[in-house]
Amino acid sequence: MRERSRQRWAGDRISPSIVIAGGTLLDPSVLTLGFARRFATYKRSELLFNDMERLKKLLNDRWRPIQIIFAGKAHPADDPGKQIIQRVFNAARDPGTGGRIAFVEDYGEQLAQYMVHGVDVWLNNPLPPMEASGTSGMKAALNGVPQLSILDGWWIEGFNGKNGWAFGHNEVDGNRDAADAAELYRILEEEVIPIYYNVSDDGVPLDWVNVMKHSIKSNAAKFSARRMVKEYIEKFYAKGLESLLLHQNEG
Repeated sequence: MRERSRQRWAGDRISPSIVIAGGTLLDPSVLTLGFARRFATYKRSELLFNDMERLKKLLNDRWRPIQIIFAGKAHPADDPGKQIIQRVFNAARDPGTGGRIAFVEDYGEQLAQYMVHGVDVWLNNPLPPMEASGTSGMKAALNGVPQLSILDGWWIEGFNGKNGWAFGHNEVDGNRDAADAAELYRILEEEVIPIYYNVSDDGVPLDWVNVMKHSIKSNAAKFSARRMVKEYIEKFYAKGLESLLLHQNEG
């Protein structure tokens, strides 16, 4: 991300605010949330912005700050999605966020590979029950990146209470953005941030490492193409072949 910003600064003479929005001020030692997916309205990319003052306190905390990396694209015909990207980008340029929000342009396979093993938490907060699956979260989990996700899509099956965090359990009448955002802030403040920054004398966050290990252990085999193919063979193909051979013998 820094190299991309440096090249744009040197080659395109972009403004300093755009350089900062590209992530040049991010700190590798700070708890990093990753949000990378298509910018569609139901995915609620801006949910963390619901209470900007509360978010800024988390971003700019002197001792236990957080930072957020956004990446993704909108469909060319999706104007509301493009507007969401613009608002996220403006938040990244805002001096009030302290350079701790970044939006990475030109999201592709290589950047996705870096993100699913480079961030500390994978954030997912679509409007339930709109999430079809959530394969990016599965990839992150295989790399030991815990999920902070609303209970929708794959996380309904994947969450076990030890491998990440879940919210959005309750039914809400009408618009649920404020309630979900409040629960998201609470989980960050009371659960995620404390264990990330609680380190041993050797400088290792032992409780955090346990969550990472549970993420891999509970999801690696369960959410894999190998398991899927194996189940197709055992539950369908083998029985289908057996039935076919039986009919041929009878004939």
